[in-house]
Amino acid sequence: MRSSPAAQRKVLVVDDSQMQRRILSAMLTKWGYAVREAGGAKEALDICVVDPPDFVLSDWMMPGMNGIEFCAIFRAIPRESYGYFILLTSKSSTEEVAAGLDAGADDYLAKPISPDELRARMAAGERILGIHAELVEKNRLVTETLGQISSLYDSLDRDLQEARKLQQSLVKERFRSFGSSQVSLLLRPSGHVGGDLVGFFSINSDRVGLFGIDVSGHGVSSALMTARLAGFLSPTSPDQNVAMMENELGLYDAIPPAELAATLNRLAFTELETEHYFTLAYADLDLTTGAFTLVQAGHPHPMILRASGAIEIIGEGGMPVGLVEEASFEQVSGQLNPGDKLFLMSDGLTEAMDPNGQMLDEDGLAALLRRNASTRGPGFLEALTWDLSEYAGAQDFEDDVSTVLFEFDGPKAIN
Repeated sequence: MRSSPAAQRKVLVVDDSQMQRRILSAMLTKWGYAVREAGGAKEALDICVVDPPDFVLSDWMMPGMNGIEFCAIFRAIPRESYGYFILLTSKSSTEEVAAGLDAGADDYLAKPISPDELRARMAAGERILGIHAELVEKNRLVTETLGQISSLYDSLDRDLQEARKLQQSLVKERFRSFGSSQVSLLLRPSGHVGGDLVGFFSINSDRVGLFGIDVSGHGVSSALMTARLAGFLSPTSPDQNVAMMENELGLYDAIPPAELAATLNRLAFTELETEHYFTLAYADLDLTTGAFTLVQAGHPHPMILRASGAIEIIGEGGMPVGLVEEASFEQVSGQLNPGDKLFLMSDGLTEAMDPNGQMLDEDGLAALLRRNASTRGPGFLEALTWDLSEYAGAQDFEDDVSTVLFEFDGPKAIN
């Protein structure tokens, strides 16, 4: 049955009959097992603690502690490997055999012991021990692999946390006052990093450019795309900003919003070389008059919250940027009056879902804007975010949320 002494299984034979122990030990030794004997359960337990056997063959009826009691305690002994327990008994009723198996025995043999039956039961035990050892090894490998994955995840999580900080740094200013007007920005990725970008830049002393961008998809690739786009719309280097052009006098001015969308669309196909596309809302706003021109390229419709509380939805819709190479873009004009708010937002707001799957949509967002109409600046955006969390029933949103809020309090004083 066993061919290699080095692979010997350890067997403990427990019986108060010395003759019975010797008969069993002789057979087991002949088959290649390393056999130890114990005349009672207490002696056997001491052996099991010091040198755990692979098999235990125990008589049922013994003085002091019987085989069922011994089996129950044997099962409670901590050990790394499995111990296969065979109960030896002259009992044959179904209830008695079931009691032995309930106590933790793996098998039983009826006395007098048949060598062929014993050998077959030992072979079955060998298979069980082999399967258990294989499962233990696989579990060890799984545990080791999970540890490595956990370590990699922790490393990736740290990298993504740093990436989040870097992406947030793309929005260099979250608030600026222009004296009689002010702009506030909100950028909140749904994960570590996201595909939304908001910002503004000075065109000249009397005009400002406002933009909101939403790159398709989520995660690292979308975040990298926003980083490239942030470079195209630099607020600090007009010569690096594709929305700006230098005239013959060396002065910079902004190109029309529709032309900017077309320029970015061309760059998406010639320089970015990515499957991502993005939506855009961009407004060129005059600080002295409140007049603006705006392009909406697939982005949600911008809204004006009038001082009266009325909501106006503006924009022409249009194709996203980078989706169709031949796309054309339309621009609209508008006028802000003192006390009005211009609101550019990503679809993370309008498409927010409540726990029942109901979308907030433009009407719901308009209601939230009116609710917070008396609040200003970053406080307005904070209150809006709180209301959105309450609507969604969660602090974390399923999509990136970004907004540009421009508040016009009257014409800027001309120096």
